[in-house]
Amino acid sequence: MRPAPKLPRIPLHAAAMLAPFALAYGLFFLWPAVQTLLLSFTQSSTTATIGFVGLANYIELLGDADFWSSLLQTLYFCLLTVLPLTAMGLVAALLVERMDRGKSLVQAAFFLPYVLPVGVMTLIAGWMLHPNFGVINYVFESQNAWLSDPVWAMPMVGIATLWWTVGFNMLFFMAGLRNIPSDIYEAAGLDGARGFNLFRFITWPQLMPVTIMVVLLQLIGSLKVFSQPYIMTGGGPFNSTRVVLHYMYETGFVNDNAGYASAIAVVFMVVVLLVSLVQNWLLRGRHAN
Repeated sequence: MRPAPKLPRIPLHAAAMLAPFALAYGLFFLWPAVQTLLLSFTQSSTTATIGFVGLANYIELLGDADFWSSLLQTLYFCLLTVLPLTAMGLVAALLVERMDRGKSLVQAAFFLPYVLPVGVMTLIAGWMLHPNFGVINYVFESQNAWLSDPVWAMPMVGIATLWWTVGFNMLFFMAGLRNIPSDIYEAAGLDGARGFNLFRFITWPQLMPVTIMVVLLQLIGSLKVFSQPYIMTGGGPFNSTRVVLHYMYETGFVNDNAGYASAIAVVFMVVVLLVSLVQNWLLRGRHAN
């Protein structure tokens, strides 16, 4: 009979250092998550629980057209931002790393929008997209009310997000590029490799772990979008930019239906988890091949 494996012993000083984080994680994440799960099986307002309703909230959610519409809008936002932000971050990092002069200045220019609060970013985007004096209409010589157009509202929110967050991804790729040993490029150069072949056979494979991490972080961040469409459009026009978190907020705090909003939160958490796992599995499988 094989002996049972021994659990690793955590040194006392390590446990003492981890304890504050574990306490905060339990109080501010695990406990609210458990309470949300329990609340989803009840009929509740924001101040009182009326009674246990079992799976009624989840059954109602399956036939809720507004929920599915908001989920589609969330996925549309992901389509507009995840891969473009990853590609733009990679291109920006490649360009900055090739610069001999002004590298720090250009790097700061890419990253500075990311340090702006979301309220400031949306205010600047609103000015740029203003139908009368916005720079976008000035360039295209039009007077289109971009954020009031059901077709263009979500793409404009996506473009504003691209400008706001591309600097964050660029830093990841710059760190990845600087970790590639230079002797690999020197050996490839001796074998006659030049130009795009260096990127295809050395840079891109070496950056694949960073790319997987960036895509995963970007996907999770885009699925959790709330502030940009909420401030820029309020979910309109005609709910064309109302994402899941916005719908959950309206249900819980505007319509005072905390039980149903909790069911939305639980289902959406499962969706985010599944999408993240599938995406991570696909990218890692492709990288392994």
